[in-house]
Amino acid sequence: MNHPFAKLFNIHRNEILPVALAALFFFCVLTALMVLRPAREALGLQGGIDTVRWLFVGTAVITLLVNPVFGLLVSRLRRLTFITTTYVFFGASLVAFYLVMTLTPDVIGITTGQIFYVWFSVFNLFVTMVFWAVMADRFNFDQGKRFFGVIAVGGTCGAIFGPWLTSVLAEPLGTPALLLVSTGFLALALLACWAVTHLRPDSAERKYDTRPAVEDRELIGGSAWQGMRAVFRSRYLLGIAAYVIILAIMATFIYFIRLQMVAELGESTDQRTTLFARIDLITQIATLVMQALVAGHLMKRLGVHITLALLPLTAAFGFIGLAMVGSLAALITLEATFRAVQRAIMRPARETLYTVASREDKYKAKAFIDTFVYRGGDVVGAQVEGLLGRLGMALAAIASVAVPLALMWALLGLWLGRTQRSIAASAKAEATSTAGDGHGRQPR
Repeated sequence: MNHPFAKLFNIHRNEILPVALAALFFFCVLTALMVLRPAREALGLQGGIDTVRWLFVGTAVITLLVNPVFGLLVSRLRRLTFITTTYVFFGASLVAFYLVMTLTPDVIGITTGQIFYVWFSVFNLFVTMVFWAVMADRFNFDQGKRFFGVIAVGGTCGAIFGPWLTSVLAEPLGTPALLLVSTGFLALALLACWAVTHLRPDSAERKYDTRPAVEDRELIGGSAWQGMRAVFRSRYLLGIAAYVIILAIMATFIYFIRLQMVAELGESTDQRTTLFARIDLITQIATLVMQALVAGHLMKRLGVHITLALLPLTAAFGFIGLAMVGSLAALITLEATFRAVQRAIMRPARETLYTVASREDKYKAKAFIDTFVYRGGDVVGAQVEGLLGRLGMALAAIASVAVPLALMWALLGLWLGRTQRSIAASAKAEATSTAGDGHGRQPR
């Protein structure tokens, strides 16, 4: 750790290659998503804000239907095979949308745009969920605390590069061509995934570990609905699900407040687009700085439990300030701070929670939580915000709901972090006691 690079990013020299590959993996995933996000937003808003609320419901329903299909793939196929199948499916879907847009452009309308909105939302959840599941599977608890913040830098760079690439290519190539660009980055992400799953930074003496290839020949097994059942059987997984629900509710509150405030500024699409772009730019810069310089050190020095509580506290103070000031500037400050802390600090910490779970739970239970449970929180947040709006209640009403919820959220984060530390300690003690036969078991 005497090397300046190692000190800055909290990574040993022999760990640089697998972490760099993981960051490249996330860069390609986020680039593939962000290239298409502007089209998703434009198509979804064609029917108005109320329509977007119902599109959230549609997304939640679709994710519930897709979960057992994904669970079946996890049960019946080897790990790399079902990961490849997932990415290939979404890549093929992008090609299908491209063909529809180019060969039959007359069918593109509000309904088709809404279908794309829902599909993209499902696409977004599953490809990022698979990425973080692979990370939790390849790195252990201690490595996750050090690596995940730095790996997330790759995603932020992709989130910046994707919109820039869209702005450069949209006019000369046309919007449909962006679907093929996204497909290309999805293919690169899959290649990076294959590479990172065969590299394990366990020690300076062994940079390449042949055990993953052996593990990949073994099926995870279980039923298609095992992930859902596992969540309701485990207090730990149920706590993660509750944490994710509150996260989604808070993010949805901010999302719809932003839509309404920006809509009140006027009908100019250019003005709205410029404002959204400025918010995103501020957010991405703040996120990048936090990820590169702060995130990995925070988890190591403060612990996962404190790190998980930072976003809830940020939300509580942010909603109090927004209710007191009620200006667009206050909203921009809240959203930029919330997103930066969420992506740079909270998300890597939340993903380390799965490093102490079984392999089956890392893919099945995580898929259920990160897709259906998250979208369920979106639906709750959208409907509550809409109800308060229809009752004519101001930002103070939303803050009166959000602040107590954020305090509960913080307490839940503290409990999850401490429980994870306890599970990791128990697993380490068990592995030490069974080291004689070389078969330590993974905790459920």
